[in-house]
Amino acid sequence: MKRRTTFRVLGAVTVAAVAGGVVLLGDGGALGLLGEGRGTGGSGASGGGGDLPPATATVVRTDLVQSKTVDGRLDFAQRRPVKSAVAGTVTVAAAEGRTLTRGQALYELDDKPVTLLYGPVPMFREMRTGDRGSDVLQLERNLRDLGHGAGLYVDTRYDKDTETAVKRWQKSLNREPTGRVGRGHVVFQPGEVKVVSVDAALADQVGPDEPVLTIASTKPVVRAHLDQTDGALTAAGTEVEITLPGGKTVAGRVDGTVRPEETGSGDGAGAQEGIVVEVVLDGGASAASGEDTKAPASVKFVSEARKGVLAVPVEAVLALRGENGGYGLQIVRGTTTTTIRVETGMTADGRIEVSGPDVREGLKVGVAAS
Repeated sequence: MKRRTTFRVLGAVTVAAVAGGVVLLGDGGALGLLGEGRGTGGSGASGGGGDLPPATATVVRTDLVQSKTVDGRLDFAQRRPVKSAVAGTVTVAAAEGRTLTRGQALYELDDKPVTLLYGPVPMFREMRTGDRGSDVLQLERNLRDLGHGAGLYVDTRYDKDTETAVKRWQKSLNREPTGRVGRGHVVFQPGEVKVVSVDAALADQVGPDEPVLTIASTKPVVRAHLDQTDGALTAAGTEVEITLPGGKTVAGRVDGTVRPEETGSGDGAGAQEGIVVEVVLDGGASAASGEDTKAPASVKFVSEARKGVLAVPVEAVLALRGENGGYGLQIVRGTTTTTIRVETGMTADGRIEVSGPDVREGLKVGVAAS
């Protein structure tokens, strides 16, 4: 996906010597020059009357935001493949986009369901009477929660009661009631999952460790590519504003970074240089409801923000020449002008923060010719 960048690198105001004076530079142009001996203005700044500027602007109270906007893609967190544990033929394929919960079949292999169960421990062995372990404990919890745990004491031992409960469960799935749980019978996942892509279609032959489908959690995220130089924007908790494919704007926060191969974009985006950032939507699943996951989203990363500050166009700020130096504004009142001294702050989108005892909202200020 082609990345769209609108970020402006906004640094400190720079000063250069020109023709014996000092010129304030910003956005690649000269902003203003004020020499000594032109009268006295407010707060000890130099000033003069009669020389009106070529243009004027107004001091405004506004929010200044430094940001970077890139393309992103709506997806779901914790994307991972589900691989077959045994060889067989896909007789019921997964349904892309479907959300599956405990006890439902992810797909069917050789006309038998491969069932989703909840738990952190992967299915790494066949379980049978006499086994002990945390995998047995989570199996028994699932049997109980699925309604097959009558008389079952949930612990780490696979005993006769466990075997009986497994047989009841197997009968409900139209499986042979062996009382044993094979590696190809179940898939353990932390919770409910969404099928985000299908890797094996109906009638496909799959072997051990071959992917059948790709799943993810039901938590929507937006993944976006940043440059290596944007490391400061990847910190967990960085505020983000997301414009979804349908045009709705929602807030979000950076959750972290992911490996390129986890993006599953299918468009080669994972091969791009840079950092892949995963952003969590503040509104959760409801925020992304009905959105097209194949269309791009716009992701605005906020690196710094100043709320309710006084600001003027960058071109309005003068570099004061002389012993005290500093910066000023040319205040325009009718046909006269006065220069006041100001302190400068953050710069964003062509505006610069200004402050000082003589600065107030609504003042008309001179602007250098562009």
